[in-house]
Amino acid sequence: MTIPEKLIYPRTGDKETIYLKPVIQNPNITVGDFTMYNDFVNDPVLFEKNNVLYQYPINHDKLKIGKFCSIACGAKFLFNSANHTLSSLSTYPFPLFFKEWDLLKENVTQAWDNKGDIVIGHDVWIGYEAVILAGVTIGDGAIIGTRAVVTKDVEPYTIVGGIPAKPIRKRFSDEVISALEEIKWWDWPEYKIKENLPAIQNGDMMQLKKAAGK
Repeated sequence: MTIPEKLIYPRTGDKETIYLKPVIQNPNITVGDFTMYNDFVNDPVLFEKNNVLYQYPINHDKLKIGKFCSIACGAKFLFNSANHTLSSLSTYPFPLFFKEWDLLKENVTQAWDNKGDIVIGHDVWIGYEAVILAGVTIGDGAIIGTRAVVTKDVEPYTIVGGIPAKPIRKRFSDEVISALEEIKWWDWPEYKIKENLPAIQNGDMMQLKKAAGK
């Protein structure tokens, strides 16, 4: 079941927590159903303005966030245009000031190194004021610690923290992680997820596998 577009505030009387998908307008940002964002400092509806930074249309880079993610206050997604190129002898962004330096406007993206999109899997928890850099992919079920700066890909169901973020531990055994990646409960219809919430919440893999027909 897709969340109705008008259902922004899922909790009665709570204007700090939103479902993110209905408020996204930028075509280069996609968010899955039930992904939530909480902000007790700024209006959470302004997520695109306050949390997705340097995503200039000229670069065509994308932010892709899966279903059932939890994004804490102040988490930032820092895109390629925040970079200054390292392939030049100078880090000064001359191409941005193409008129002054008689450069071609169409080469403005040469001012930065393009590392690619930011891709967040399903059921990912991103902690308070964490920063995710361009080119990073975060696997399903991962947890990003408070104020971590994520510069490299994060494996599924792995907890990372620090600056730069490094693996702390895996949440489950390789066997359980493999099963969860195969089951993909987040793609089930809403009624099926409801029926199996006790198994999901209590870690009953046998019941979850049974429900998935595995």
